Amino acid sequence: MTFKLNDFIVGNSPLILELKKLLTKVSDSDASILILGESGTGKELVARAIHNLSSRSSNNFIPVNCGAIPKDLLESELFGHKKGAFTGAYSDRKGRFHLADKGTIFLDEIGDMQLDMQVKLLRVLQEKVVDPVGSNSPVKVDVRVVAATHQNIESLIKEGKFREDLYYRINVIPIEIPPLRSRIEDIDLLINKFIEKNTIHFDDSVIAYLKAYHWPGNIRELINFTQRIKAIANTNKIKLEEIPDFVLPRIDADFNTNSEDNNINTIKKESIDFNDLLVDKNNDDNEDNSNSIPATGVDLKKSVSDLEIALIKEALKKSDGNVSKAAKLLTLGRTTLIEKINKYKLN
Repeated sequence: MTFKLNDFIVGNSPLILELKKLLTKVSDSDASILILGESGTGKELVARAIHNLSSRSSNNFIPVNCGAIPKDLLESELFGHKKGAFTGAYSDRKGRFHLADKGTIFLDEIGDMQLDMQVKLLRVLQEKVVDPVGSNSPVKVDVRVVAATHQNIESLIKEGKFREDLYYRINVIPIEIPPLRSRIEDIDLLINKFIEKNTIHFDDSVIAYLKAYHWPGNIRELINFTQRIKAIANTNKIKLEEIPDFVLPRIDADFNTNSEDNNINTIKKESIDFNDLLVDKNNDDNEDNSNSIPATGVDLKKSVSDLEIALIKEALKKSDGNVSKAAKLLTLGRTTLIEKINKYKLN
């Protein structure tokens, strides 16, 4: 079956289109790749895409989480061991590099690797051989190395926690994956992918809510959200007000009450003067007429709607479009404000 990159990495945002273009260019090179990105952005998915696009795709793709394997076991896991090399080594065992021969090894969270292991990995990259634990005979390997980390490797180098020579070995081709908040226009496509086509449809209010969220957990957090929705959905058409609070990501948690721009004192200083919206400034007798009803009567429902629209517009203007801040100014929940913005088509 032909590998289709668009089915594997979902999105049409400029950042993702640029990423796909880069993956296509570098896939057939044997140069080492370092994938950078926040947790949950899909670093292993990108590594698999590189492998599947390459001439090595018919051979193994071997993922290794360097941060999840105890340091005293990592050498054996990567390079293998001979029978009797240590307590519990009852037979010879091939390491991950050997299993990835002619294919690709993915070293995830390489920033967590201890310095002594970094030295041994550097030798593998330089000489294309591995030394199984307890063996005197190096084993040749032909492996393409793709590494990844969410850490700042250059900072680790300055702190003496990562070898600079290894960094230059693995960072021949750097690839940075954008966080979900930087490609929010891909939310619709991603949800359709994770929900499974045509099983559940989200109302526009739900999509607007999800696009307003910061997604600190990135794609992984979005997957978790869709799984919760599938578990609790009673209908195939989901509206925002039907989703329980424990399922929705908490947007208000993104509102930093300690920041200079968003603290409560700033909000108080920028609070809306409702009287400016209620009173006709061109009328010299504002005080007397602000609560009067014309002799011909008044459409109360329309007047309330007009006032609500004016207040929302003013709040959004004062908060420079920041929905969280506008909701605070109006003493509304963010979900409620988003519903009203959609209702009045103010977005």
